[in-house]
Amino acid sequence: MGPSSCRKTSSGLPLILHYGEIKQILENELQIPVSKMLLKGWKTGDVEDSTVLKSLHLPKNNSLYVLTPDLPPPSSSSHAGPFSALQESLNQNFMLIITHREVQREYNLNFSGSSTIQEVKRNVYDLTSIPVRHQLWEGWPTSATDDSMCLAESGLSYPCHRLTVGRRSSPAQTREQSEEQSTDVHMVSDSDGDDFEDASEFGVDDGEVFGMASSALRKSPMMPENAENEGDALLQFTAEFSSRYGDCHPVFFIGSLEATFQEAFYVKARDRKLLAVYLHHDESVLTNVFCSQMLCAESIVSYLSQNFITWAWDLTKDANRARFLTMCNRHFGSVVAQTIRTQKTDQFPLFLIIMGKRSSNEVLNVIQGNTTVDELMMRLMAAMEIFTAQQQEDIKDEDEREARENVKREQDEAYRLSLEADRAKREAHEREMAEQFRLEQIRKEQEEEREAIRLSLEQALPPEPKEENAEPVSKLRIRTPSGEFLERRFLASNKLQIVFDFVASKGFPWDEFKLLSTFPRRDVTQLDPNKSLLEVKLFPQETLFLEAKE
Repeated sequence: MGPSSCRKTSSGLPLILHYGEIKQILENELQIPVSKMLLKGWKTGDVEDSTVLKSLHLPKNNSLYVLTPDLPPPSSSSHAGPFSALQESLNQNFMLIITHREVQREYNLNFSGSSTIQEVKRNVYDLTSIPVRHQLWEGWPTSATDDSMCLAESGLSYPCHRLTVGRRSSPAQTREQSEEQSTDVHMVSDSDGDDFEDASEFGVDDGEVFGMASSALRKSPMMPENAENEGDALLQFTAEFSSRYGDCHPVFFIGSLEATFQEAFYVKARDRKLLAVYLHHDESVLTNVFCSQMLCAESIVSYLSQNFITWAWDLTKDANRARFLTMCNRHFGSVVAQTIRTQKTDQFPLFLIIMGKRSSNEVLNVIQGNTTVDELMMRLMAAMEIFTAQQQEDIKDEDEREARENVKREQDEAYRLSLEADRAKREAHEREMAEQFRLEQIRKEQEEEREAIRLSLEQALPPEPKEENAEPVSKLRIRTPSGEFLERRFLASNKLQIVFDFVASKGFPWDEFKLLSTFPRRDVTQLDPNKSLLEVKLFPQETLFLEAKE
């Protein structure tokens, strides 16, 4: 296969397969590494390798395309041309200028060449709210016959291509438009496996407005039976509701009833809202009138949007009815569940107004379908008054509680800071004491060492000669820095070092003190310690003084 080549493949596959397993099968068949392979054409958009086919709710037949954008081009020059052109198209961006016919609005959308026609239609659905199955197109090339085709191979003009989209209103109108504009291909999209159209997309007579034969005309249910989760069921409900009654309708919360409670009740008091639960029933004669005339009225839609979280459920199917009654019994109690259970079909639809309280959820009002816009608005406003009064109390309680908590937090913080300050002081004192102890130990060790040296020097001194001695004697008088005098006799032949040792033995080591003479003034510690006293002229007597070195 050439660079970024696109191959259409088909085979019957079990629904329990994962997307990644399909790629493994294609790798064995096409000899293309899984890492180099892209599968395009899924009607649900791109999927993950772990996605199970069954969860995609695919139609029976699907067309997929294998893209290989990372494979090197073949060496044969004979095939380089077509594949190079396809590679170039897949890498190009197509500007689609799409005109929405009903509102005469133009959209300029950029798509890569590897995007599928189905992806374009889904993007247009997001912009125009026209479901894919109800889109009526003009301007697609005749070669664009399959929604799963890549734009690169659909025959679009590059770099820009003009298209027009509108909402299909009736089969007859679609046929007339097809006959009038036979030169263009009109692509009416499928509904992802849904072969039926909504009766509300076409004109309805007076009998249908009041519910007669409505179930016979509506082929698509509002909600799937036995949906795996409530979010998926609400997605279909919203899409079907828009299809039948238009886009001006309450915004239905997509998620479980528990998630709706979290959104409406379990937030700060100022942000809480009432919960409106709409219970739909297709078999009721009141349903069409209530939905189209009351529920979709702009005043009701606006009021609900500002003050309520709206959630919906369809009770047409027995399984869905039983499922909701179970939820109702769990969240609202058996009395409310019994009230709904005893409602007759023609009393539907119902509108439950629910207010969240501290310990339970209270149903303020059950509004039946046989009402008017004014009455519905009055009952909504009455519920809002009750809710506002309760909300103000809750806000006051919440503010007081937060104030108490803030005071407590401030006290706790002040206490914590006080503890930290005390601990810091204690640790600083402990460090100071430890440092003092260490310095004291060093001082003691130094004193002990100096004392040991002093004693050693004192013991090593020669004995002091007597005044009357056969050898010449030198008498030295040494003044200390404190004013005291040290006196001792030395033999004139004694070395000067003995004098230094004598002075050191008295606590004045010669490396810390200078020994000075007066006449002439000189630093004796600078003289040669190995010379005798006679040689350094400290004979027969001399007065010296000690001075600390700088």
